[in-house]
Amino acid sequence: MNTILVTATEESTGKTAVALALARLAQERGLSVGYMKPKGTRLQSNVGKTLDADPMLARELLELDAEMHELEPIVYSPTFIQQAIRGRESSDELREQVRESFDSLAEGHDLMIIEGGGKLTTGGIVELTDPDVAELLDAKVLLISHYRNGSDVDDLLAAVNDVGDRLSGVLFNAVANTDFDPLDTDVVPFLEGRGIPVLGVVPRQQDLAGVTVGQLATELNAEVLTGGDTDAFVERFLVGAMSGDKALRHLRRTKDAVLVTGGDRPDLQTVALEAPGVKCLILTGGFRPPGAVIGKAEEKNVPILLVQGDTLTAIERAEDVVRSGRTRDEETVERMRGLLHDHADVDALLGDSREENGENEE
Repeated sequence: MNTILVTATEESTGKTAVALALARLAQERGLSVGYMKPKGTRLQSNVGKTLDADPMLARELLELDAEMHELEPIVYSPTFIQQAIRGRESSDELREQVRESFDSLAEGHDLMIIEGGGKLTTGGIVELTDPDVAELLDAKVLLISHYRNGSDVDDLLAAVNDVGDRLSGVLFNAVANTDFDPLDTDVVPFLEGRGIPVLGVVPRQQDLAGVTVGQLATELNAEVLTGGDTDAFVERFLVGAMSGDKALRHLRRTKDAVLVTGGDRPDLQTVALEAPGVKCLILTGGFRPPGAVIGKAEEKNVPILLVQGDTLTAIERAEDVVRSGRTRDEETVERMRGLLHDHADVDALLGDSREENGENEE
């Protein structure tokens, strides 16, 4: 049996989508595939229990007959982390728990897909980082990375060093069109010259990189004060806490953004409506803006969302919506399956599984 651990240099790299899409591709090749996420990090309440939504999605999409406590043996919650820091969690016992769950889940499968937790270093408190898990479960490692500028290569090389000789290869995900050439002509040859296989470069897809304004309004339970383009995609959030002139200079350099500011800041609201990259305003505190701001928003076709909470809470919730919206349904996994098929070396990603299963590609 082959085991692949999918991890990433940072959070929000599309790790879940890649892991499940890779499992789907393996199933298409006639392999029996199992799944496990040893450290549950994307937690939500479900029928009175705190669980990670990713294993729940995997169980459904891959049609797995497995219990959640096996798919996710460690609930890596803030409470768990606090207890671990206080010395109330045993690393040896946790490792044994992960190993026992893995052995049970792997029985009868040709391939096991292990999804890392958060990012590569998550779990260090209990000596169960993703490289530690790979060693424990004898897994090869697929390392996912973004690429936005040359400094990302530093982080990638540090991660490669942590993984060591278990590295199967690197997959760059959500690469913008403007970054393709430097990645292809400079970075990939540089990495391969160091013996680091690059197994794919997946282009950025806007509808996988953010959420629409309409989706954001629904998730935040916001009141929509104006018309505007609620189908526009947003990817980043700016906190409005500066002077109008300084804000305008900053806002003009951004794109696909939401300004989150108090409803009692009409100066910032007016400035933001002049910036073409601002697709939406979220006004906090339940304060309605002046009629002049609403009129300008209507003119610029920019929706204004009103929420009752404070600015910090609003931006935390909004960022969580964007992170969650990137992967969390069958349609997104299917899109990623197609992207991997077209832009990655799937046979290399799947390792020796097909050969071990006696399958030969036409």
